[in-house]
Amino acid sequence: MGMHGGLFSRWRRGRARNRTPQEVEGPKLAEHRWTARTGELAETGVVTVARRLPALIGQALRLAWQASRADTAVTLSLNLLAGIFTAFGLLATTGVLNALFAAGPTPDRVRASLPSLILVGVATALRAGLQAAAGWAQSRLEPQVDRLVEIRLFELCTAVELTALDDSDFLDGMQRAEGRGMQAAPGMVSYTIDVLTGAVGMVAAAGALGVLHPLLLPLLLATALPEGWASVRAARLRYMTMLTLVSTRRRKWILSDLMTQRRHAAEVRSFTVRDFLLDQYVRLAARVRDAELDVARRQMLARLSGDVLKGVATAIVYISLGLLLWRGQVPLAVAGTAVLAIRTGQTSLANLVYAINRCYEEGLYFSDYLGFCAEAERRLPRGDGATPVGDRTAPVDDGAPGAERVAVPEPRTEQAPGEPVPEGFERITVDDVTFTYPGAETPSLIGVSVEIRRGEVVALVGENGSGKTTLAKILAGLYDPEGGEVRWDETSLWRVDPDQLRRRIAVIAQDHTHWPMTARQNISMGRPGSDHAIEQAAVAAGADQVIDDLAHGYDTLLDRRFDGGAELSGGQWQRLAVARGFYRDAPLLICDEPTAALDARAEHSLFERIRAHADGRTVLLITHRLASVRHADRIYVLDHGRVIEQGDHGTLMELDGLYAELYTLQASAYAHVPD
Repeated sequence: MGMHGGLFSRWRRGRARNRTPQEVEGPKLAEHRWTARTGELAETGVVTVARRLPALIGQALRLAWQASRADTAVTLSLNLLAGIFTAFGLLATTGVLNALFAAGPTPDRVRASLPSLILVGVATALRAGLQAAAGWAQSRLEPQVDRLVEIRLFELCTAVELTALDDSDFLDGMQRAEGRGMQAAPGMVSYTIDVLTGAVGMVAAAGALGVLHPLLLPLLLATALPEGWASVRAARLRYMTMLTLVSTRRRKWILSDLMTQRRHAAEVRSFTVRDFLLDQYVRLAARVRDAELDVARRQMLARLSGDVLKGVATAIVYISLGLLLWRGQVPLAVAGTAVLAIRTGQTSLANLVYAINRCYEEGLYFSDYLGFCAEAERRLPRGDGATPVGDRTAPVDDGAPGAERVAVPEPRTEQAPGEPVPEGFERITVDDVTFTYPGAETPSLIGVSVEIRRGEVVALVGENGSGKTTLAKILAGLYDPEGGEVRWDETSLWRVDPDQLRRRIAVIAQDHTHWPMTARQNISMGRPGSDHAIEQAAVAAGADQVIDDLAHGYDTLLDRRFDGGAELSGGQWQRLAVARGFYRDAPLLICDEPTAALDARAEHSLFERIRAHADGRTVLLITHRLASVRHADRIYVLDHGRVIEQGDHGTLMELDGLYAELYTLQASAYAHVPD
């Protein structure tokens, strides 16, 4: 640790000597939009959140009820009974003290106190047993609540419209929900129950004091105010710091991923960006450190003030009790019971204040989770209720004999689009489509119109940024156009379930995912089918040659991070992605730069395989390799989001426009140049 620390210190000193003043100062992060949360901070005031606390408690109890009705009911009822026995034991203590303080021989006084003493013992034992049973039931709730919120979050994250994941504000909200927000849910439920438990104990002690002398009750409650204020202020300071740093922490996570993940390691070293990445990370880490140190100081001052004021309030309580006893307004036995009740009440009060503080703090983060879920539901595609799959609709087994089995809460329901998804089509029509990415100043597509007939091979070509991939994603049902319409024959895709539509489309993407699954699962992707169909798709894509060389064939795990796992080259992964597209056997096959990772021979072979697979099917091909689109039935040329040319290869060459220019440039690169 010392060696690494020394190396890191020397690296920082060396960097400091070579930096310009501007580099040393670094960018003013507070000026960036991704670190500014002033609007949200203004909504976390003590009064505002205190007003929201009852609603948060209600939401937590509903969540607990959905997780396990039996455990929730047992926890609440046993805690209530424990509070009743607490009050009963305190009042029975008065009988013990009255008997002990009465006149007469000591043996007689002890015998007289025995009935009350037995009642106190029974009440204490029953209270302890009830609290232990309630704690057991409460501990069972946490993992069940944790499961519910995790499933709900991932259900929504995988269902939201794709444009939501291009929105930085949405991504910030997702990180807050996935991190502290989701973790806060079980704690919110637990502390909510603790609040109710503390309140029951406090009511029991307060009730006993009220019976003994009415003046003692408000004095006891006054001791809660200083500590309550300090706890709430400390929680708010912590939440404000978290809210301010949420995007900074996300950027730190991105940088840590760049520096630690294997897939980036070669490029980090090739471009010698180690110092640059570390410099960025150090400045962000310093910002987090400074904020954490500042909030720790301010929290300490708040808690210190609260403790001092609480001590003063406690002294006032005991002074008041002494004055009442001095003036003869309460008997000695009642005063003794009052002392016990005050101590019991203060213990319950401390537990209550702590639970309220933790419930308040966890509630702030839990609100992030709830807010994100509400925003994600708003951004679900039309007709998509994020219907649970697999065992998400299965009941939750409480595990106890006779325990009630409770279904996982269903997401929002929305009337599904009225028209069924066509099984196929004779013609796909893109009519005057416009699309702009979130936060972009200029649209990616402007009034694009395209036609694709069944059985055709249609190509989209153009320079980078022309809108080819965006149009392909709209045709794949991943984006909804802002303007215009896409139709399969006479059916508008706006009126159909996008998830059902995607099941009828196969996509071979350039940036495909390297799924850490077996080769078989990488092809089938959970879609039911026979081994023969999987093998046929692999053969058609040329992936069978890759799989045959793997240690366990189709059952080889394609991830070296696991024991027995294997890693593929870029071209091998590309063949597997093509096999995945072929396996779906969909009426529309979209190929977005499918040969980007292949050499010339493999590229030629793959296009031949796509042509063979396309026999009778419809293929949309997006590529920069214009030699591969010569035989397409129709070619659309895009430039800055507009279709500027269309036709077959011969027509476009005669037109002598952008397509002809790009094709000639590529062809000339392969022409023989004499020495």
